[in-house]
Amino acid sequence: MTEYIIAFLISLIVSVSTTPFIMRFAKYVQAIDVPEDRKIHAYIMPRLGGLSIFTGVAAGLWYLRPPYIEEVMPFAVGACLIILVGVLDDCFNIRPLAKLTGQVAAASVVAFSGILIDSLTIPFIGFVEFQFLSIPLTIIWIVAITNAVNLIDGLDGLAAGTSIISLSSLLVVALMQDQVLAAMLAVIYIGASLGFLVFNFYPAKIFMGDSGSLFLGYSIAVISIIGLLKNLTIFTMFVPIIILAIPILDTLLAISRRMHTGIGLMTADKLHFHYRLLQMGFSHRGAVLIIYMLSGVFGFAAIVFSTNSIWLSVILGLLVLVSLQIIIEVTDYKNRRHPLMSLFRRHE
Repeated sequence: MTEYIIAFLISLIVSVSTTPFIMRFAKYVQAIDVPEDRKIHAYIMPRLGGLSIFTGVAAGLWYLRPPYIEEVMPFAVGACLIILVGVLDDCFNIRPLAKLTGQVAAASVVAFSGILIDSLTIPFIGFVEFQFLSIPLTIIWIVAITNAVNLIDGLDGLAAGTSIISLSSLLVVALMQDQVLAAMLAVIYIGASLGFLVFNFYPAKIFMGDSGSLFLGYSIAVISIIGLLKNLTIFTMFVPIIILAIPILDTLLAISRRMHTGIGLMTADKLHFHYRLLQMGFSHRGAVLIIYMLSGVFGFAAIVFSTNSIWLSVILGLLVLVSLQIIIEVTDYKNRRHPLMSLFRRHE
């Protein structure tokens, strides 16, 4: 446990220390976010904050030097690919298809290395192997979570803080299930993300940009596979989904909303959950803290769910469903009739 604490502190300190330099570097190379109608910040902001998180993670890994090289190497190669895609987007605003191609490439490195969602244990049926479906299923999971975290990066400190809460939940579950590598990685990422959050919480001095949101999304997805999804049971299948409930649900609602209105799936809008909270009158800081609180509820529910405690899981499951209903009501209160809404509302 002592080495985990030291790794956390190293990642935190390196991330905090490098962020001011990255801020200046981002301005120098014009990797900046300019205010526009879809955005809520009033001033030009440096991006490339993902590099701060990346350096903190690299320092933590250098200290811990996890022995699981057959899993760490493909994870690291994919992380380098995804951070490169994010940096290119922060600097040059590359096309959505190019970003998606980079994400699929990073996910493919992981999947073809053998880090897979490869089986499911179903009560009364037994052990089921996904076989040839394992690789596409793993790639879809990684790309989906990568984009889910990317989509919630709309307010100061939101993506970083939500990722910290999700990673903390993953850490607890990994420790409970003796998943050493997942715990090591979670500790490092928590430290690096927290160090960056010092500069990113409202009012932010730097944005993480796609270099940060894609990097965190990819990493959370892969850590969840290493720690929870390699050999699924009905219970463990829902743990990472519950932990990431807010970004996953926000992504599903965005896809459904865009399909319903006929706009492109890659077209950005201001109808995400965090924007709706602002439109309802919450302050910037208040909206972020509300989502932190909801993420904490989901994270705690996932931890309890992972214990296979039936009654507690049922109670918390109901709480999760109520919370999801609230999110849907808030996010789509002006768009009640698109297909996904009908799953959660009574027919009028």
